Amino acid sequence: MDFYTHGGNIYDCNLGTQMPILDFSANINPLGLPEQVKQAVINSLDVCVHYPDPYCRELTTALSNHYHICQDHIICGNGAADLITRFALAQKPKQALLLAPTFSEYEHALNLVDCHITYLNLQAGTDFSLTTELFYEEMLSTLTPNPDVLFLCNPNNPTGQVIPTNLLKEILNVCKQHGITLFLDECFLPFVTDNSTQSLLPECAAYSNLFLLRAFTKQYAMAGLRLGFGICSNKILLQQMFHCGQPWSVSIPAQHAGIAALQCNEYWTQSLILIDTERAFLIQELQKRNMNVIPSKANYILFYSPIPLEQQLKEHNILIRNCENYRGLTKGYYRIAIRTHDENVQLLHAIDQILQEV
Repeated sequence: MDFYTHGGNIYDCNLGTQMPILDFSANINPLGLPEQVKQAVINSLDVCVHYPDPYCRELTTALSNHYHICQDHIICGNGAADLITRFALAQKPKQALLLAPTFSEYEHALNLVDCHITYLNLQAGTDFSLTTELFYEEMLSTLTPNPDVLFLCNPNNPTGQVIPTNLLKEILNVCKQHGITLFLDECFLPFVTDNSTQSLLPECAAYSNLFLLRAFTKQYAMAGLRLGFGICSNKILLQQMFHCGQPWSVSIPAQHAGIAALQCNEYWTQSLILIDTERAFLIQELQKRNMNVIPSKANYILFYSPIPLEQQLKEHNILIRNCENYRGLTKGYYRIAIRTHDENVQLLHAIDQILQEV
């Protein structure tokens, strides 16, 4: 039975030829793994005869200095998905509220602890955005009777839509008043370059009901190394999460890679310039081809195609993310990562050939 439902599954695809795979299904930085990170991984191999530090002390020190946060408020894990699962196992919530569509790992983790999930359906007519109107008309009432936890993703995956900062802070305050933990996934927030939304990282110290999730995976193209971290001032929750995972969940190469990645300033500047430029290019070109594009602030784009694309693009050795298995989406929705200009042009040319065959 196939349990894997995410993008980036290059190991189990039936492609047209033996040519290299062009993977648009995983939202990875198109510049690839930074050279500094590669070197850090290589240099770390000499100490891999030892167990890794279970508390990731050098890494949490680097994170504390980089983000100007308390080191005791940081927990590291084997990728963001590991921390999502640990959070659910530690909290064991009875009731949870999720948006639809959103990242499926929240639902998967909550199912492990038999949590009852209520879904707030986002609407295509508003580009699947969490609007102030939707919050007051539906979400606020859904928070009573109170769930134990509310999961939000900003920007949301797979839509790329952001939640305005003022609305986020209002939601956080409502959650605090009702004793609700707000689990806020900000893994893709670093890709947002305008002022449409901001991180709630500065609120973590004052709001013990806020758990904020970040990851190196997408930002630094480290999906295979597996490294994520959470920030929360509820030390009891962090301690419980630590004991809900294996003690050596973050490998020595991953810890060294994370420390090195935090120093890759020029790499990150170039990444944002590329992604901003290519996002605008892809949105415009997809619209020219009669695709219904959801405006995105992240490093990926969700769109609706009137014709099937997934299997057809595999014939061109191109992978995209079929989003019909997302709760709240239907057949015809696809998500693509933003890649280099030449790769994006290659995708568009393949789509053109498919359209000509219809």
